[in-house]
Amino acid sequence: MELRTIRPNAGVSAQYQKQLDKWVAAMHRSLIYWIAAQYRANPPPTLAHDAATGAYRDGSSATAMRRMLDRLAGQWASEFETAAARLARYFVDRAASTTDMQMRDALKGAGFSVQFKATAGVNNAMQTAIGENVGLIRSIAEQHLSNVQGIVMRGMQQGRDLSYITDELTERYGVTRRRAAFIARDQANKATGAIKNARALELGITQERWRHSGAGKHPRQSHVEASRDDGGKGRLFDVAKGCLIDGKYIWPGSEPGCRCTGKLVIPGFN
Repeated sequence: MELRTIRPNAGVSAQYQKQLDKWVAAMHRSLIYWIAAQYRANPPPTLAHDAATGAYRDGSSATAMRRMLDRLAGQWASEFETAAARLARYFVDRAASTTDMQMRDALKGAGFSVQFKATAGVNNAMQTAIGENVGLIRSIAEQHLSNVQGIVMRGMQQGRDLSYITDELTERYGVTRRRAAFIARDQANKATGAIKNARALELGITQERWRHSGAGKHPRQSHVEASRDDGGKGRLFDVAKGCLIDGKYIWPGSEPGCRCTGKLVIPGFN
């Protein structure tokens, strides 16, 4: 007997993405404001020409900008550090709750009544997911701030005007937003899969079939083939070990961008 597919809750993923987007937007606005203010107050020498004397203003605009960027980097790294643990825990708690609900409904549909409790296995899966998400949330700020500093300092070195630098920063902001959205979606897949597996093993359900999502413009062919195995039922694998694909054992949704799912199999029932 195969249980109904357990899928990541779209609402949980959307709320996670919304919060990440909110923080990234606030960081972007702050950076744009202070970079523009610093640039106007102390522009690069090529743009700080004194028409009356024919000379350039004194002072190192690059040094002043770098100091300001370092200050902003520290500020926003701290902001994301503080928020990361809170959001990661909230997200994983919600993912666990919706996964348990789906598991109960799937088992009920198969004729089994189960009440889930807090267990060491599920707690371990949740703590692992929280730790991974804390690191990823921090990395959003770290990567963005590093890229921003590079854009601004290169722009000043090349004598670019503020409009050019602002356009580059806005483009980078778009990249960061898309990465945050990917993290929210990808982590929803991973957290749901890990919690589902922990619950399944607690119930003595040890087998699962691989099912390809059918989504994505460029699907992994090996994942599609795994879904076609056994006459189209999907490749059967050990829940604890994972499915052997491309020479390694993985679970549905555990690879970056993978939206595949699995169908838990209860042996001895037709």
